Amino acid sequence: MDPLLAGALTILAGVTIVAAAAGFITLIALKGTASQDRAAVLESVAKIVAALRGRR
Repeated sequence: MDPLLAGALTILAGVTIVAAAAGFITLIALKGTASQDRAAVLESVAKIVAALRGRR
């Protein structure tokens, strides 16, 4: 396999995994959350996603 193609597929897989994780974390975090608490929950989820991506 071409190294350039392998690198592109690796990056694509990483982005897809992080996006799926962010979606699942958001769904789980917002399930059963009162509307007044959603902003705090979404801010926390954003921090978790930033940590997953390596930007703390």
